[in-house]
Amino acid sequence: MKLADDILLNGALVLIVLAGALLLVRIWRGPSMLDRAVSVDIAAVLIIAGIGINAAITRTSYYLSIMLVIAFLGFTSSVAIARFIAARDRPGVRTRPGAVSLRKGRGTTPGQDTKERP
Repeated sequence: MKLADDILLNGALVLIVLAGALLLVRIWRGPSMLDRAVSVDIAAVLIIAGIGINAAITRTSYYLSIMLVIAFLGFTSSVAIARFIAARDRPGVRTRPGAVSLRKGRGTTPGQDTKERP
């Protein structure tokens, strides 16, 4: 049984290393910011998986709290990146060079409707 466990865990480790190499290619060549953001989120998952394999090989539960913290940091970074991309791509937030904003944070230019949006 020990031999089967070692073979499976080493196979999983090889697959995680291969996924990490492909992930670096995606981060380097990603055509958009969203591709890179997803790649960073997957990197956190691969780190968690690697730590999990290490915990399984050493048969210790010490790493479980570390895995939980990394999962939380990965989730919060994904949410922050998604909010940044959503705010960047939201229509009406950008202003043209030299434009005057009539309302705080709205990015309106002179001549645009200044009524409050619902």
